[in-house]
Amino acid sequence: MEIHPLLLVLIIFSISLSFVTLSTIRMILMVKGYQYSAAGLSILEVIINILGLGLVLDNLANVQNLLAYAFGFAAGIIVGSKIEDKLSLGYVTANIISQDSSGRLAIQLRDKGYGVTDWETNGYEGKRSSLQILMPKKQEPELYRVVKELDPHAFIVAYDAKTIYGGFWIRALKKRTITVND
Repeated sequence: MEIHPLLLVLIIFSISLSFVTLSTIRMILMVKGYQYSAAGLSILEVIINILGLGLVLDNLANVQNLLAYAFGFAAGIIVGSKIEDKLSLGYVTANIISQDSSGRLAIQLRDKGYGVTDWETNGYEGKRSSLQILMPKKQEPELYRVVKELDPHAFIVAYDAKTIYGGFWIRALKKRTITVND
C-alpha cells in the first residue's frame, strides 16, 4: 500500500512526537517513584518507537521523513515538559529567607495552612528568618504568589523532595487545606 508522501511525513512526525512525549513522562514517573506506571508506559513507548523508526528506515531515501522524525522528537520534548508541568507529581521543599527576623512571615503562612518550620539565621546584612515548607508540587506556584505578597523581598529556593518520613506534615497530609485570600 502506497502512502502519500505528505501523509507519511505527518505520520512520522506524530509517531516521533508521541514516542518522546511518552519517554519524558516515563522518566518523570521513574524519578518520582512510580516505577510500575513507568514500566507499563514503556511498553507503549517501545511499540511506538519501533513503528516510527520502521517507517523512517523503510523510506530513508526521502530526507523529509528523517526531518519529520527529528522535528517530532524535538516537539515531543516540549510537549512532555508541558505535560509534566500540568501533572505536578510529587512534593517540593521550599526554603524561604526573610529579612524580617520577627517570625511574622512564618505565622502568616501557618495561618494560611502551610506547615512551616522556622529558625533564626544570620545573613550578610544581619539577622534573618529561615523557613522551610514541604508541600505537594501543585501548590508551589501559589506559595510563591503568597510569599511575594507577604514579603516581596524574601528569597525563595525550592527543590524536589523524594523521600518523606514522619513529622507533623505526614500526620496532617490528608486533612490539610491551604487557604487563599484573593
